Amino acid sequence: MANIVAIVGRPNVGKSTFFNRLVEERKAIEDNVSGVTRDRHYGHATWGDRFFSVIDTGGYVTGSEDVFEAEIRKQVKLAIEEANVILFVVDCHDGLTDLDREFAQVLRSSKKPIYIVANKADTATQVLNAAEFYELGLGDNQVFPIAAISGSGTGDLLDEVIKHFPDPGVEDPDEGIPKIAILGRPNVGKSSFLNALLGKERAIVTDEAGTTRDAIHTRYKLYGKDFIITDTAGIRKKAKVKEDIEFYSVMRSLRTLEDSDVLIIVVDATRGFESQDMNLVTLGIKNNKGIIIMVNKWDLVEKDHKTMDRIKKEMIEKLGENKWIPIIFTSVETKQRIFQAIELAVKVFESKTHKVPTSKLNEKLLPEIEKYPPPAWKGKYVKIKYITQLPTKNPVFAFFCNLPQYIKEPYTRYLENRLRENFDFEGVPIKITYKKK
Repeated sequence: MANIVAIVGRPNVGKSTFFNRLVEERKAIEDNVSGVTRDRHYGHATWGDRFFSVIDTGGYVTGSEDVFEAEIRKQVKLAIEEANVILFVVDCHDGLTDLDREFAQVLRSSKKPIYIVANKADTATQVLNAAEFYELGLGDNQVFPIAAISGSGTGDLLDEVIKHFPDPGVEDPDEGIPKIAILGRPNVGKSSFLNALLGKERAIVTDEAGTTRDAIHTRYKLYGKDFIITDTAGIRKKAKVKEDIEFYSVMRSLRTLEDSDVLIIVVDATRGFESQDMNLVTLGIKNNKGIIIMVNKWDLVEKDHKTMDRIKKEMIEKLGENKWIPIIFTSVETKQRIFQAIELAVKVFESKTHKVPTSKLNEKLLPEIEKYPPPAWKGKYVKIKYITQLPTKNPVFAFFCNLPQYIKEPYTRYLENRLRENFDFEGVPIKITYKKK
């Protein structure tokens, strides 16, 4: 059984700071503004000889009509159900509040081990103030004063927490699993796509742009394939990013892009393929990522039998030399082709990691090179003798020849097209290098 710890509590008590402390990296956005965290956020931690997962949650507020706070309450309850141990974070500076008491009532129905974590105990006085939280009478009525920002007091707490984990757990349960990121401008349906795939509310969805702030990682299994799919915050042009929180959200999205294997770039069918979408494609190619373009909200477009072909042709023209990127038209609302989209992303990952045997490369490409050899340069003829795929993470092919310095860009594009025609590299950037032989 997995070892899972959920960090819960009212808004602005330092849950994300504590989460970042446990996972030893700044995965969750921290800000003094209440309500920064909205969705459940996962990370991996270790203490002693035990490995465990940590869930960060949004601040729980009872009795609120706010659309986000209602959705956050659902996310918190899901985290409580999922966890083995619950860490109820409170604030020594503010003391015991009515919100803490109301949330304690919610936790009483849980049969899980609960520890009260009195955060912001930065001084001896604040450590003494933590005693008032015994009034909550939760679990074994144990209160642990900590300072999440410095790590003070977390060791004693974790010593108790890991007693509930009989199994050592897995150091990194995500190692070697394909990572697929959902990227795009705000409000194109990224979180709705994730929820539709999972069949449950993993990410909060509203009509308001910018609902998702942190990158939301989810382990997923489809047709026997295991992978991690990550929903990200919408990426807008720099000039339109006004708030610090949105700036950090965009930075998290870009870091997710760098950490992923395949990108699903979601485009709004009602707005078309815009410059910001092309920027994401360019960034993906620069980082050697597999890419598919998912045109969402297809149900909202007035169309006839030629509309899809026309729009696809227009998009391919905008992609220019990158016409190898597959395009799929979907509607998350009606679930039209959403599973085909994720199948396509997995197929792109398999192509990205596929190794072509050297014998097959030479058998297929050398006859084509003989028919159309590299153009001569200043009376010198270039002879390509041998081709092999290099043992790299992304597809890189080495062409051994007598005069590598005389092969120009147009002929490199010709070779790339032959590679794509003979071997399945749909959605995958290819690099070609020349070596002297």
